[in-house]
Amino acid sequence: MTACIHSSRTQVIEFECNQNYAKFCRSDYPDQFSCKPICKINVYTHQDYDDLWPKMKDEARSDIDQEPILSNYYLTLILSHSSMESALANNISMKLSNSSLPSATLYDLFMGVLTEDRELVDAVKDDLRAVKERDPACISYVHCFLNFKGFLACQAHRIAHHLWLQDRKILALLIQGRVSEVLAVDIHPAAKIGRGIMLDHATGVVIGETAVVGNNVSILHNVTLGGTGKSNGDRHPKIGDGVLIGAGSCVLGNIRIGDWAKIGAGSVVLKDVPARTTAVGNPAKLIGGKMNPVKLDKVPSFTMDHKWCDYVI
Repeated sequence: MTACIHSSRTQVIEFECNQNYAKFCRSDYPDQFSCKPICKINVYTHQDYDDLWPKMKDEARSDIDQEPILSNYYLTLILSHSSMESALANNISMKLSNSSLPSATLYDLFMGVLTEDRELVDAVKDDLRAVKERDPACISYVHCFLNFKGFLACQAHRIAHHLWLQDRKILALLIQGRVSEVLAVDIHPAAKIGRGIMLDHATGVVIGETAVVGNNVSILHNVTLGGTGKSNGDRHPKIGDGVLIGAGSCVLGNIRIGDWAKIGAGSVVLKDVPARTTAVGNPAKLIGGKMNPVKLDKVPSFTMDHKWCDYVI
């Protein structure tokens, strides 16, 4: 195992693949993923996490200097809060509330979950960094935190998933429904989602009940991770680490998309996709062919490289 400094605050650790790698990445689902490529994983220190909220407050103050008309907006959503957890609970509760579901009620619920589950809060921060680092349209952390519905939908799902695991399924499904109505993202609360996730644009994203999404995955708009019928049981896709899924793609059935794979825009994927390969078309086929597919040497979800020859991903 070798380590090097990837940036001023990020360590990139390269792990040579071996039989224990899948367990290292996803200890809960070691049987659902195979290990083939070398994986690069962003590892942030406690200081990185601690510095993020003060930085977001500084960004908010800078925005107020540029646009004083937004002073009350930033005061309510950012500057009046002592922690990111409080601001996030407030922001999501305001967006999901309605006349019969007061924001104060939702705030208390969300704040309770965020206070109880510290790993969930760390995952929120990983998602925030992922969007800032991968999306050139994201001008600041606070901009993402307040305005990117893919980020907000993902965090609402994390809260719903926490409630689902506590057997509070009615509440979890209620949150799913409100997120679908308000943010146009429909993720079943039972779906398992890793850290460092970017839902770019996010409109029309659908993720089914038994889907599993790994770490450091980038998913564009109108992507479906769905089933192929009405059978019960494990029926949705398993997405590996570092995967990039292009806009309008459908990945259907209990199939596996290997680590570092790319799925082309508009593709319909019905079979397993090996690690570090590119699948495009309807039905999707591997670039280079099934017997000798072209292997990728970089993490697609990090590079966000949407082109391969004449294909757009």
